[in-house]
Amino acid sequence: MAGAELDVSSGLNTTTRAKRAMKNIAKPLGLRLGVFAQHTPVPMRAPSKPVATAPSHRPRVSIVTPSFNQRRFLEATAESVLGQGYPNLEYVVMDGGSQDGSADYLRSIESRLTAWRSEPDRGQADAINKAFALTSGEIMAWINSDDLLLPGAIDAVVAHFQSHPNVDVVYGQRLVIDHDGREVGRWVLPRHSTSAFLWRDYIPQETLFWRRSLWDRCGSRVDASFQFAMDWELVLRFHEHGARFARLPRYLGAFRTHDEQKSLAQVEKVGRPEFERLRQRYFPNTWSRHWQRAGGAAYLLRSIGYSWLEAAGLVTYR
Repeated sequence: MAGAELDVSSGLNTTTRAKRAMKNIAKPLGLRLGVFAQHTPVPMRAPSKPVATAPSHRPRVSIVTPSFNQRRFLEATAESVLGQGYPNLEYVVMDGGSQDGSADYLRSIESRLTAWRSEPDRGQADAINKAFALTSGEIMAWINSDDLLLPGAIDAVVAHFQSHPNVDVVYGQRLVIDHDGREVGRWVLPRHSTSAFLWRDYIPQETLFWRRSLWDRCGSRVDASFQFAMDWELVLRFHEHGARFARLPRYLGAFRTHDEQKSLAQVEKVGRPEFERLRQRYFPNTWSRHWQRAGGAAYLLRSIGYSWLEAAGLVTYR
């Protein structure tokens, strides 16, 4: 997340000064990573076709969607998953008892779903855990009910897992779209950096896939004590259990930014305290935090370079 503006007159400590200096350097250079609305809306430019070589073996892939009163976006999300054309897909939608027509829509497509429910739950993480309990796929992911999976994403992920049996977690580049599905930004991620994602939650959740074997040894759950940072908590837990990560040089998902989304409404009140709670848990030592922060700053600068290459047409992330 992009940091909030700070009052210089309030007396800044060394850490805050470093953060501000980094932001003042990076923003004029074209920082995209961590920024949502980057430009005026334009038609979304998504991959138009799957990877050139489809995986030879199609392991079962389990994707779940938690939803609550998101009918206006839910259809686009579901179609982005079901429209992948992947032949061995489990797709479960867990609705929290919405009163906006979500259940009627899910009932209309239930023949295409592995399972769906519309009933009260204890929040997003609880819905995710309930949905995953109904699945059995070797590869797993969740996508929220206002985001999109981009064309060819599942084939690209499966192909990478097959050709890299030592990799446990895969993620990719992110498009940012608005309420109407128009593109308003891009997160261009450099090659995977452990120090960067340990410093801040830079891995786009809607592009994150992992092996069930990793899920099982990490407790087979999303931590329901988190309302906002449950994806980062899961990634940190994966790392704690020795997971090996890979970033694919391809746009795999689209994150939708809109006025009612939780990630904008709760970032200050809920999100930042949860981020600090995770830092206290995993990095209680001051020197370890300095090391993570330095790695994160270097990662941001690399992301600017990658963005320049794409803007100049020298690199295409398909």
